[in-house]
Amino acid sequence: MSRPLRIDRWSGLLVAGLVLGGSQQVVDAVLIRTKAELAQVLIENAWASTLASGEAVRPWPWADTWPVARLSIPSRQVDLHVLHGAQGNALAFGPGYEVASATPGGAGLVVIAGHRDTHFSFIGELTINDRLSLQARDGRWRHYRVSSLEVVDSESAPPPGAEKGDGLLLVTCYPLDAIRPGGSLRYLAFATPDKDVPDPPLVQPPRSYQL
Repeated sequence: MSRPLRIDRWSGLLVAGLVLGGSQQVVDAVLIRTKAELAQVLIENAWASTLASGEAVRPWPWADTWPVARLSIPSRQVDLHVLHGAQGNALAFGPGYEVASATPGGAGLVVIAGHRDTHFSFIGELTINDRLSLQARDGRWRHYRVSSLEVVDSESAPPPGAEKGDGLLLVTCYPLDAIRPGGSLRYLAFATPDKDVPDPPLVQPPRSYQL
């Protein structure tokens, strides 16, 4: 009679372990999402402070990136803060500004990169003549219209945007629906300056989350 009892006991322990393991995964997922949402609030606050002061403001004291522009595409319900640097540390929290390109708000080609499956998930929906607006840290907006959409091989073609003139270039990995990241293909959305575009709504006031 003792063997069935031992089996039942081990079955109970196994079920309990699975429940605890599943609970831990849920908790981890909630924490990751909470951190991501908090980061966006802090970035939003930093951008509001940048607009007020005209100086770069880090979203949290140990951050190695900071907001340098705001990208608005009303037709796609896109409103994003662009972070300094197009490396992984910035791209984890938002689209990243390629520092070798022109300064946001000025003349020249401004290059912004983003992950195709997160902040730039909208890029495949862009069409020719879609309107884009980019706000610089002095508060002024510069407006653009999409003029070309193309796929290039970064290993055989010049650097993205090398042959483009004054404008805004959005860059992400391609194929846009690839299961595994990586590869040399890049999807480019190039927009040329356009003055006949109204400014997007003002940025929302800072929320109260702080570190």
